[in-house]
Amino acid sequence: MSLPMAFCFLSACSPADSSPWSQASQPVLPEPGDDENGDNNGSNDETDEDIMESNVIRITAGSNSFTATLAANSSAEALKQRLADGPVTISMSDYGDMEKVGPLGFTLPRNDEYMTTAPGDIVLYLGNTLTFYYDVNSWSLTRLGRVDGVSTRDEMLGLLGGKGDVEVTLSLE
Repeated sequence: MSLPMAFCFLSACSPADSSPWSQASQPVLPEPGDDENGDNNGSNDETDEDIMESNVIRITAGSNSFTATLAANSSAEALKQRLADGPVTISMSDYGDMEKVGPLGFTLPRNDEYMTTAPGDIVLYLGNTLTFYYDVNSWSLTRLGRVDGVSTRDEMLGLLGGKGDVEVTLSLE
């Protein structure tokens, strides 16, 4: 028997929060390629727009800092929009000897699909829980992204500070 599925897309911000910068606090950014003297030195200075167009986020777990590439879906896009307002810190704990989980404190749209995870996968569970996988699991989840350069359980656990509770902070790269 097949049941129809309904998808609900929720906004992580209210309309008043739609811009990460108020007009009064808009930062003054140099023109791309200009240094502080106004010379074009060919540098690669990133503007806020460049950062928002990137699909790379920074993750800090304890004293470790690393990057992850976000998936191409509305869930990852909503997370990126939320991170434009500032970093998000999550208290995470081990679960099932395969993952670290923690409540986001807000809801993201779900794009659940049956998948088998691998070490380094970042997924959204039930729309409001962030999960870093350090082992395999098969379930219906929303893929948010993947930690860059990780392929083994030991590598992922090492980045997350090993077993036990950890504070993880997500921010735009």
